[in-house]
Amino acid sequence: MFDVLIHGGTIIDGSGVTRFKSDLGIIGDKIETIGNLDNQQGKRIINATGLIVAPGFIDAHAHHDGVLLVDPQHASGLRQGVTTEILGQDGLSYAPLSKENYKMQRQYLSGILGLPPENLDMSSVKAFRANYHKKVSINTAYPVSHGALRMEAVGFYDRPLTGKTLDHAKSLLSEGMQQGSVGLATGMSYHPNAWSTTEELIELCKVVAEAGGVYITHLRDVNPDRGYGGGGIPEALEIGKRSGVKVHFSHTRTSAENAGKIDEVLELVDQGKKDGVDCTLELYPYPTGSTFLLSSLPSWAHEGGPDKIIERLKDKVTRTKIIDALSLNTKRPLDGCVLSHLPNNPQFEGMTIPEIAEIKNKPIGDVALDMLIEENLQVGFWLTPPTNIAAWRQVSRDCMDFLSRPDYMIGSDSIPLGSTPHPRAYGTFPRFVGRLRRQFNVMSLEQVIQRASDNPAQRFGISKRGRIQEGYYADIVIFDDQRIIDTATYDDPKQFPVGIPYVLVNGSVSVDQERCTGIFSGYAVP
Repeated sequence: MFDVLIHGGTIIDGSGVTRFKSDLGIIGDKIETIGNLDNQQGKRIINATGLIVAPGFIDAHAHHDGVLLVDPQHASGLRQGVTTEILGQDGLSYAPLSKENYKMQRQYLSGILGLPPENLDMSSVKAFRANYHKKVSINTAYPVSHGALRMEAVGFYDRPLTGKTLDHAKSLLSEGMQQGSVGLATGMSYHPNAWSTTEELIELCKVVAEAGGVYITHLRDVNPDRGYGGGGIPEALEIGKRSGVKVHFSHTRTSAENAGKIDEVLELVDQGKKDGVDCTLELYPYPTGSTFLLSSLPSWAHEGGPDKIIERLKDKVTRTKIIDALSLNTKRPLDGCVLSHLPNNPQFEGMTIPEIAEIKNKPIGDVALDMLIEENLQVGFWLTPPTNIAAWRQVSRDCMDFLSRPDYMIGSDSIPLGSTPHPRAYGTFPRFVGRLRRQFNVMSLEQVIQRASDNPAQRFGISKRGRIQEGYYADIVIFDDQRIIDTATYDDPKQFPVGIPYVLVNGSVSVDQERCTGIFSGYAVP
């Protein structure tokens, strides 16, 4: 007798091959049998007639390191069909960190990761993984955090990693790789990561390459003078070329400003691939992003960590310098920020900084810094979407064209904090699998599923997942390919998708008739 018998469904196995009708039998946490099981029994039988049975989606880029430890049910991801997430993104995470450094990092990252319990052991990758294994609803994978390595080696300061400090960071990284990390993640818009040089990253990536891991990068746009070629794609390719590491580019897409110019966006990446650098990419299907307000401060203002930052925000002279710097930040202009996470001022969530400034009768720079002080740095925001519908539609078409490439996969970049999070936290996967697939008809459903499952499993070494195959873990999403669609919007983001009645994680029915069951069956993988 099977523990779970899925009967009458159409299987898309994740490999890209044409769908086929078959039953599926699960024993324990694995797929036991694929075939005609008409005469077989199951402790739980799911009638999948008229539905697609596919491998659970793997989110290649998610910021749930903290929120999963507060809300292990994680309905925003699970209800999308996501069964595995790769945490640690942008080098913004908690391991390996000493007790004191974890306490500092917990506060510093609270605007993007939330506030997990203060007493957790994050001293190693092994300890980090133990905090999630069989304690949350989904599987989790972890690349070592570049920011954590720097904190452990030189503190939260603008200091080079050289000599003994570099050796220490490399030793911690090597240990992390041995303990199950899938690579090294950095974000070169964030601190302390942005204080590094290309040479530092090359040395670290040699360790990753030797272990067969991946260098995951949010490209540099802070301290460009420290990066090869001014940072960006040239720096990442140089790191891949000189270290031999596999390179993965985070959230590479077009925006309203360069919609329709896919070739220009990918020109350097494609040349790098021709030159021998092993590259993959991921994206989410929206025209704007989100992050935490603290990251907008000038580089020098981050020195010393949270307490020192708050001191600077309160000092009249330094405060003026910070506001002047913010006014020159064209990447994240204050007048385009919608504040999404304000635990102490929830009445302002969903409002732009200029709107709050009008209510308070203060300049927008002062409002931004006041909010950081009042919230103890725990402020999140997203950038307003374009009002030009044609440009937005073109960005959506671009997203499908990007995804049609065999080197692409899906990453939500989700930050599910506050009452008005970015809609990608609730809608990324059904938006691709349902809405945009049907709207543009660029890819077959088989191809979309392959990009959402097998591609990230292969890239990040997540073994026996990403496919419907005998002997593989029973991570499964069952959905109606005509009904599946996202419902989350910028103005009403906390809305679950429809058309996904069942999700299984390691053989456990975690979503049953579009309701979470409260089972925490996720593993720390690979």
